[in-house]
Amino acid sequence: MWSPTHGRVSFDQMYQIVKDFVCELPEYEYEITIGSDSQNHELTKTVLCVAVWRKGKGGIYFTDTRYSRIITNIRQKLIHETSLSLDLALRLTERFKEDDVDCNITAIHVDAGNKGPTSRYISEIVGWVKACGFDCKVKPDSYCASSIADRVSK
Repeated sequence: MWSPTHGRVSFDQMYQIVKDFVCELPEYEYEITIGSDSQNHELTKTVLCVAVWRKGKGGIYFTDTRYSRIITNIRQKLIHETSLSLDLALRLTERFKEDDVDCNITAIHVDAGNKGPTSRYISEIVGWVKACGFDCKVKPDSYCASSIADRVSK
């Protein structure tokens, strides 16, 4: 993973940084969101993002870039992105529970919106994310996917 603040870090280091960031000032409200976006180049480049926002006081984020065979089908691309986001969210949630840290993933952000070709898949993706126990945000509220991950994936 990579952070503009902390440079290249492992999953364990990212987890520790997030935990320390949240525990440092527990009186603040936090939003921890996970999202992803992908773009086709020679391969499909998928960028996962973990964003931690300390409301009123800024935040930190981490990205992880993965490559796979070209995915041209929009539904398959959304499923691929969401699957990676859910996997990361479940791993983080498990670590928070193991360490008895009072932290929760606020939402999974999906790069789909009510306008355009992705609109027909929103109910399927949102239902899947909610069935996994997470809230789901779509455009224009899915900043983790549609802003941060999108910028890195280009």
